[in-house]
Amino acid sequence: MKISIEEQVKQSKRYPWIAAHRGGPLSLCERQQLIRWARECVEHVLHLLGGEADPRILDALTTAKEWENGNASTGICMRKSLAAHAAARASVNEIHRAVARAAGQTVATAHMADHSLGGAHYALKAIKLADLDLMTEKQWQEDMLSLLSDRIQQLIMETWQEKKLDKRI
Repeated sequence: MKISIEEQVKQSKRYPWIAAHRGGPLSLCERQQLIRWARECVEHVLHLLGGEADPRILDALTTAKEWENGNASTGICMRKSLAAHAAARASVNEIHRAVARAAGQTVATAHMADHSLGGAHYALKAIKLADLDLMTEKQWQEDMLSLLSDRIQQLIMETWQEKKLDKRI
C-alpha cells in the first residue's frame, strides 16, 4: 500500500519543524521567530571574533534578518548558508569555525526550521572554545527563548533534549 505524501510528512520525526506550506504545523510567523532567536544567539557571540569576522558570516546573518522581514528568498538563504559553512572549513581558528557554522545553520533556518537549533548550539560551542562561562550564555539563550511563543519554546526544548545537544557542545 502506497502512503501519501501527507502521511509521510506526518510520520516524519521532523514533522513539528515542517512549514505549513509544506504540510507541517509551523506558520511563517513561528519560522520567523526561530530564525530571529538563532540569529540573536549568533550575534551575541560575534565579539569572540575580535572584529575579524569573515564577511560570509556577517552576510549570512544579514540575509537571515532579511528573510525574517520577508526580504530574502529561501534560495538566497541556502546560498549564504553554504558560504558561511565554507568560511568555517577555511578557518584555522576553532572559535571562528564555530561562529561560522552557527551563522550557516541560522540562515538555513529559512529552509528547515530545526536548523535554528544549530545556530544556538554552535554559538554555545564558540563560548566553550573561548573558555567563557557556558552556563551564563545558555541562560541568556533561554531568556531570549522565553520571549517566543510557548509552542516554539516547547519545541526547541524537547528537540534539544532529544538530540542531547548539551552533551555535544
